[in-house]
Amino acid sequence: MSQASSDVTGLLMAWSSGDERAQDKLMPLVYEELQQIASRYLRREYVGHTMQTVDLANEAYMKLVDQNQVDWKNRAHFFGIAANIMRRILIDQARSRQAVKRGGEVKKFSLDHEAVQLSYVGFSEEPNFDLLDLDDALKELAEFDPRQGKLVELRFFGGLSIAETGEVLEISPATVKREWNVAKAWLKRRLSQHTNDA
Repeated sequence: MSQASSDVTGLLMAWSSGDERAQDKLMPLVYEELQQIASRYLRREYVGHTMQTVDLANEAYMKLVDQNQVDWKNRAHFFGIAANIMRRILIDQARSRQAVKRGGEVKKFSLDHEAVQLSYVGFSEEPNFDLLDLDDALKELAEFDPRQGKLVELRFFGGLSIAETGEVLEISPATVKREWNVAKAWLKRRLSQHTNDA
């Protein structure tokens, strides 16, 4: 574990134990990475979205600091929850836009994202789905297999490594790799069906 990861984990544990000063010290250590996660989300978001990277990172951080009942385990756990919060913020915003402007332009994106190498999903051409399609697919996957749903969220949205994902889910890296492959195959099939039905 790097010194920075160790510092973040120590501060998270102190925060969980009620040390309010730990929360203040945490912000400068995690903010840049929160912005990186926000940037990954926004790169595949709606063309005319109004949120900037800083806005999404700030809103997520404010929601994170309101999480009083979380027993923070480590840095990966923190960023996994941050990724989930950002996904919820953007999904809520996308659903609001869709309700206001039916048929509005939604940026379609590929699962071939360099941050987590989703090119292994195996799409032979650019798929035609958006963030709402992916969210619906992830909800279905989570109903069928909650751990795989969380794994995809951590890897695709959170940008966590295989090792970090294993830390959050408390499974071995080998299990993460195996379930990652299964989840990607399931998503490919599900999103391809959606594209063909559209």
